[in-house]
Amino acid sequence: MSKGNAGGDLRRFYIVFAAVAAIGIAAVGYTMASGVMNAAVTAPIDLEGTDDLRRLTEMAIPVTVGDEDAPATIIVFGDYLCVHCAEFSLRHRPLVEEAFVATGQARLLFYDFPLNPEQGTFLAARAARCAGDQGQYWAYHDLLFRSQRTFAMEPDQLRLLRDFAGQLGLDSREFRGCLNSDRHAEAVTANLELARALGLPGTPAVLVGSGQGMSRRLDSYAFDIIRAAVESVLAGS
Repeated sequence: MSKGNAGGDLRRFYIVFAAVAAIGIAAVGYTMASGVMNAAVTAPIDLEGTDDLRRLTEMAIPVTVGDEDAPATIIVFGDYLCVHCAEFSLRHRPLVEEAFVATGQARLLFYDFPLNPEQGTFLAARAARCAGDQGQYWAYHDLLFRSQRTFAMEPDQLRLLRDFAGQLGLDSREFRGCLNSDRHAEAVTANLELARALGLPGTPAVLVGSGQGMSRRLDSYAFDIIRAAVESVLAGS
């Protein structure tokens, strides 16, 4: 697992995520003086109100899939250069979605936790959300994970991210305009600050709980562990 600066064993730590129960993909923090901005925001921005956990949770908009009224919630914090995050997204997440999301038993929430923004992970998180503006978030998300080595070694990451958009058939002008701006910077920054506020030690961090109640961090991202946790929630224990 990739580790951040925050420490602490959260195996017995419970978190209230009621504030995000009705939140889906949204474009926030997008400002334009005129036309498209010339510089892509590649690092966390300054936010006010991050010392208030409830307010921070409201700002930290996740990307979601599944029924808002599902009885169970699966929460994942991930980083695009985290090898284990790639394993979860490419191998375990499809199983989770098939077993629980598609059946209406659980909703999946993904939060960005860019541990090393200077290596391009903050920019990558924004790029995935820009793709989401065109309905291709998860396809772009998975493409980033499949291309980890290429992205990590690429000196011109902006160009590569635009190439990824082209591979998915996205509107290149719209995507470029989003990427070369501060769109989604507030949400991604708030995601990062929320992970730090919760003391999450690294990525991927997976939490499972009831749709409107408490969420418990699991000690593994494996499908079998997630399945047991979700089934426990569904059983009402």
